[in-house]
Amino acid sequence: MENTALLIIDVQNDYFKGGKMTLVGAEEAGKKTQQVLEYFRKNNLPVINIKHIATNEGADFFLPDTKGAEINSIVEPKNGEKVIVKHYPNSFRDTELLEYLQSKGIKNLVISGMMTDVCVESTTRAAFDLGFNNTIISDATATRDRELFGKIVKAEEIQRSFLAGISTLGNLYARVITTADLLKGK
Repeated sequence: MENTALLIIDVQNDYFKGGKMTLVGAEEAGKKTQQVLEYFRKNNLPVINIKHIATNEGADFFLPDTKGAEINSIVEPKNGEKVIVKHYPNSFRDTELLEYLQSKGIKNLVISGMMTDVCVESTTRAAFDLGFNNTIISDATATRDRELFGKIVKAEEIQRSFLAGISTLGNLYARVITTADLLKGK
């Protein structure tokens, strides 16, 4: 775990029950993210929370100065843990994330968060392009059902497909493991 940091992407209230963009399995993914966070805290490893604030026209969730945009209490930052605000799916775009990771000598990222097929994926692919070694904690991510060509694509299918795609070609973009795997040191 040398030179490794945890990225918690967009675990914010609007994704949980009662929020404006509820995800399938958000509570379960939040609990798994909490376990990963506790592991990083126990081992004094760097933790970075990414917080999305919507600034695009027509946005209806993660709006500035709303309860929905707040980081969920299950992973609330403590002890000076870094929080980086972003406005795009890619956590590196127009943020200080790259400079912060470089200043800390981070080369490996453990990634959890929401939505798997949007912000988690775009951040992971960007991190790969920037030279980071990535591990996604599969059960610490969540998404929602989508529609394509008039048919519903279930969140479970999206999860499986996106995680399979990002770990293709010998874990090219990211190694995908479970929370249990991480806690066992795999």
